[in-house]
Amino acid sequence: MSNDSVKQEQINKAVWNACDTFRGTVDPSIYKDYVLTMLFVKYLSDVYQDHYDNYVAEYGDTPELIEELMKNERFVLPRDSGFYALYDQRHEPGNGERIDKALHAIEEANIVKLADVFQDISFNSNKLGDEKQKNDILRHLLEDFARPELNLRPSRIGKLDVIGNAYEYLIKNFAATSGKKAGEFYTPPEVSELMAEIVAPKEGDEICDPACGSASLLLKCANQIRKGNDGSKNFALFGQEAIGSTWALAKMNMFLHGIDNHKLEWGDTIRNPKLLDENGGLKHFDIVVANPPFSLEKWGFEGADSDPYARFRRGVPPKSKGDYAFILHMIETLKPKTGRMAVVVPHGVLFRGSAEGKIRQKLIEENLLDAVIGLPEKLFYGTGIPAAVLVFRKDKTDNNVLFIDASREFKAGKNQNQLSDENIAKVVETYKQRENLDKYAYLASLEELQENDFNLNIPRYVDTFEEEEEIDLMAVQAERKEIEAEIAKLNEQMDGYLKELGYGA
Repeated sequence: MSNDSVKQEQINKAVWNACDTFRGTVDPSIYKDYVLTMLFVKYLSDVYQDHYDNYVAEYGDTPELIEELMKNERFVLPRDSGFYALYDQRHEPGNGERIDKALHAIEEANIVKLADVFQDISFNSNKLGDEKQKNDILRHLLEDFARPELNLRPSRIGKLDVIGNAYEYLIKNFAATSGKKAGEFYTPPEVSELMAEIVAPKEGDEICDPACGSASLLLKCANQIRKGNDGSKNFALFGQEAIGSTWALAKMNMFLHGIDNHKLEWGDTIRNPKLLDENGGLKHFDIVVANPPFSLEKWGFEGADSDPYARFRRGVPPKSKGDYAFILHMIETLKPKTGRMAVVVPHGVLFRGSAEGKIRQKLIEENLLDAVIGLPEKLFYGTGIPAAVLVFRKDKTDNNVLFIDASREFKAGKNQNQLSDENIAKVVETYKQRENLDKYAYLASLEELQENDFNLNIPRYVDTFEEEEEIDLMAVQAERKEIEAEIAKLNEQMDGYLKELGYGA
């Protein structure tokens, strides 16, 4: 079968259909981990088998030689731990236990790349019901992934990114259907794309997301470099994620996209930053991007005033809102000359007073803030509120701040709005030009920001007021008379019908 015969949509549809086994039985927030993990195991198994068969075709049936050659692969698949061994035993009791053992063996055999990745997932869990129900569900799941359309061999599907894209597609759909919690692990791809283009990653860059979720934003930055440099892998990705199961998604996501030059840590970025340099200080990066949890209540206020990394020297954010805790952490991890960052924030970050107002003023006075970009509402999963992207740079050449109001230009959807390619291109081009654009962008001077008490509320700078069209009162009056005459005529007809039916006077 040629690579052309398999379309991304077919793969996406097949993996989404594999969720049917769980629907109505288990909550999506639970079954997403089972489906995504099974996709991962199926991919490993198909790639391994494909490469094994290629060696057999080349060297003949010489098991010992081929086993030796297979040690040079990106990963090792222990005997009896692959998808097909599990599939063959699907009718026997103990599916959950067998799958868990296989995951453990895969992790052990690839300990450098996959350490702890499966520790938060158990197919032998009572979340899937009693032993009989669990065994049935897992048999169906194995059968779903054994369908011909989910043959994920490279010789069939061609480019590796088909799998990476399918993984992202699943994560996106889980985010869209699982309600509020799901938004914590996924940034809409259009927003990630916009942020990646704004920070403009280049070869050699070290890129970090301190609230990396499933790593989609980091991967978008990687794609910017690969796209413009013939698939170059001359970059390094770093991330930290607080939720164990989400961190595991990020690790698998990287693996499926073929990116090994990454370091993803599991832990709370504010309370316990894990991305450190050789001296134990915070590691610095060329690019820092993030979509942190909006206004996190329990972010680590208690120890912030004695933070060993001095991240809160400009002020300690309020106890009930952690937005500036993430912003200050990110700024502290920027390289002194090349550092640039983009962060998604709720609008309150732009104008709230007290501690946040003082921090905002210092960041502006230090000339770190480069741009404020207002986004449309209903872009993010689990919340309808509009957000903004703040752009900071260490290499600014002026002391102005560019305001872009992109809130009114989007592709409308029933539950979720989207940014089109044109919407993204306009924001990026406007950001690069750094000039006023009527009803869309305004370049504010430091003096103007001072006059506004360092309030960054976008309408203060970008005037989007539309003059109302003059209303032709005579035309309105004439139209009204026509409508009234039509109503009188209808009433007359109705009276006639009623009389015929014997209801009239």
